Amino acid sequence: MIRTRFAPSPTGYLHIGGARTALFCWAYAKRHGGTFILRVEDTDRERSTQQSVGAILDGMAWLGLDYEGPYYQMDRLARYREVAEQLVAAGKAYHCYATREELEALREQQRARGEKPRYDGRWRPENAMRLGLKPPPGAQPVVRFRNPDWGEVTFTDLVKGAITVANAELDDLVLLRGDGIPTYNFGVVVDDIDMSITHVIRGDDHVNNTPRQINIYNALGALLPQFAHVPMILGADGERLSKRHGAVSVTQYRDDGYLPEALVNYLARLGWSHGDEEMFSRARLVEWFDLDHINQSPARFDPGKLAWLNAQYLKGADDARLAALAERFLQRDGCDTAKGPPLARVVALLKERVNTVEELADAAVYFYRALEPAEDLKRQHYSAEVRPALADLAARFSNIDWSRGSINEAIKSVIASYKLKMPKLAMPLRVMVTGVAQTPSVDVVLELIGRDEVLARMEKQLQAFPK
Repeated sequence: MIRTRFAPSPTGYLHIGGARTALFCWAYAKRHGGTFILRVEDTDRERSTQQSVGAILDGMAWLGLDYEGPYYQMDRLARYREVAEQLVAAGKAYHCYATREELEALREQQRARGEKPRYDGRWRPENAMRLGLKPPPGAQPVVRFRNPDWGEVTFTDLVKGAITVANAELDDLVLLRGDGIPTYNFGVVVDDIDMSITHVIRGDDHVNNTPRQINIYNALGALLPQFAHVPMILGADGERLSKRHGAVSVTQYRDDGYLPEALVNYLARLGWSHGDEEMFSRARLVEWFDLDHINQSPARFDPGKLAWLNAQYLKGADDARLAALAERFLQRDGCDTAKGPPLARVVALLKERVNTVEELADAAVYFYRALEPAEDLKRQHYSAEVRPALADLAARFSNIDWSRGSINEAIKSVIASYKLKMPKLAMPLRVMVTGVAQTPSVDVVLELIGRDEVLARMEKQLQAFPK
């Protein structure tokens, strides 16, 4: 049974890199009929917040990544203490009483000699005896792992291939702090063993942790999971991804009007591919996903590509669903959609022209409240020459059946009567009624806005025309 996990630290929001890791773990488990686990690594008591936990859970729910859990490390402190004591009893770990000041002085001395800063093993039992070290009264020791002194760690990464690290490069890492809180490398191993994790899929910033963790697995006599380290995501400029590249919270994309299926699709293509397929459903992702086609080089985040992909999903989305999503943006803009055309009909007209739900709502505002045209639009399109034709058109609008066909016929009739070209009449008409110069076909727009509102807006704007 395949079992994967996503183990974020709740010290901030669920960002793009974390979301992609979660997606890959979820898709791999689903592909193989396995289980995907969410584990919250909340042992950083100074930086972990309930708000961040909420943001992570909200992001996972919005992306549609279902999971077993969540499990919290702070609920498992007794288990970490139990395993640490087992290792001490087996001679594979020991208590260390070195103070922070002593360790910093040791590092400074090593740097001065041009050496790599590392713990020197002074509290290993045989070294402490040789040096005559005695535990200070009342001191709370940490538990350190007794890393093997010789040999090497070799593992086959499912993305990067074979990796070998000499044990001489690794020092005795802290497993359990004096306050009983586990360090990352210890907590993650105990959790992965207890939760029977078979595949650890995570960012390649954890590659250097893996040999240390493998030694802890071996000391506990546990089976190793398989490891797959996914290359990082860079900005379009090749620099490490940051907020200036658009790497904001996953829920910020929701709030900005992106669809979750578009973001899932885009994240899946950030470093993984299935042939030349650009658009695919969540079900297709589960059917196709494997670790063999994860790229070894970093992926580049392109906000423009994400916006394009979102636009494609908007075009195929259900109108009623988009109307519900657009509603809050319109309310923010002071629109009462009950006093206007059915929003789903407006959405159907506009969704081909926008990249996000927010843009969709912005484009729909003039259906629900009159927008005053900008002065430059008035100067460009309002003229004494066309004013009589528009006044005549308003009069004809008062007496026709209010449908797209009748509106179109009235416009054509006025154009013929006044010997005008279509843009000469249609452009000022569009600006008068909508306040903007770019809209769908003007007859459709007028039909949706409604006769009374169209006539009221035309009457007001005719007063702004030069006489």
